[in-house]
Formats: sequence, structure tokens, C-alpha cells
Amino acid sequence: MLTEADRKQIAEAVAAAEAQSAGEIVAIVTPQSDPYRDVALAWSISIAFLALVVLELAPGFTLGLIERGLGLWAHEWTPRQVLGIALTAAVLKFLGMLLLMAWRPLRLALTPAPIKSARVHARALTCFRIGAEGRTTGRTGILIYLSMAEHRAEIIADEAIASKVAPEVWGDAMHALLEQIRAGRVGEGMVAAIGKVGAVLAEHLPRAADDQNELPDRVIEV
Repeated sequence: MLTEADRKQIAEAVAAAEAQSAGEIVAIVTPQSDPYRDVALAWSISIAFLALVVLELAPGFTLGLIERGLGLWAHEWTPRQVLGIALTAAVLKFLGMLLLMAWRPLRLALTPAPIKSARVHARALTCFRIGAEGRTTGRTGILIYLSMAEHRAEIIADEAIASKVAPEVWGDAMHALLEQIRAGRVGEGMVAAIGKVGAVLAEHLPRAADDQNELPDRVIEV
């Protein structure tokens, strides 16, 4: 996702932003925030159920297809055979869809946007709590989190910043980040977002003479 040049530029951007404020910026880039295995399972179950619904709504059509496929002539289906066909169809549809959903692009495409947004936000919160929240003397940590597969980003600020800066203020930073990401420039997007965040931090939390660098400047890839 990032080249060595990108990593260097991001670290320099963080250092430059922190030189003007008391804020401590943590930059995290991840290829994907969640594997969405439950979504794959839900789709597989749904397709299996759909196969049963088709058999229920159009039994003659379905059994006719099977008869033609097997070369049967006016076959008399017993309830046990019909049940066996239903179970076989459901299992095959379930396994087939589960196999298809193992392909990550399809799994992501079939994951509803609200679910992706919620998972990215949850992962960003976890990273924030581990890497930034309460880890600075004045609670001045802020996380810029980018999840590549979902094409989503989050900016989460610690208490001292959140009390002075409304969440919507970070809109410019998000726009600057995503604009570059859409063009395939991940490193430049992070640098642009860090610059915007740094300007806000410098305005609301100017650097004091005794401020120390409490969190690493390098980008974290997880």
C-alpha cells in the first residue's frame, strides 16, 4: 500500500504538524478493517433458502428439470425423494455461494455500505483506544485511520481535542485524504490530511515550550 518514500513523507508531515501544536497525530493504514465472514455466511444461507423457496413455489418446474437432466420419464417422486432433492439443492447452493464469497472483491461488493462503515468505525475506535487515547499527558492524541478495501477513513480525537473541535471540522482533512486516495496516491492523501489536521490543532492547541513528542511519528500499517 505504501512505499518507503510514502512512509518517510508521512512521518515528516506528522513531525511538521506536531511542531506547531500540542497535538499528537497517529496515522494508521490498513488493507481491510474486517474479513466480513458473517456476511459471507449470511449470503450463503440466503441462497440456500432461496433454492428451497423455488422448489416450494414451482415444484413441477424444478422436478421437471431434474427429470430431463437425469433422463427420467414421468417419474413418480416420493416425499422422501423430494426432501432429499431439497436438502441436496440447499447444501450445494450454500457451499457454492460460500466458495464464491471466498473471493474478497465479491465479498466486499456484496457487503452493504452501512455494515462496512460500522466495521471501519469500530476498528478505528479499537486502534484509537490502543494507540492514542489517554497515551499523552494532556489527552491530545488524534487518529487518522484509513481502511483501503472499504475506501473509508476515520478521524478520532482524544478528550482535549474533542472538547475544542467539533467533529465536522475534520471534513476538509477527510476530503483532502479521499481525493488523493481516489487518484491512487495513498501517501499523498495521508500527507494532505495530516496537514489539514495539523492546521486545526495549531489553532486550537498551540504548542507549548515544554511539549514533548509522546507518540511515534511513523505511519502504522496493520
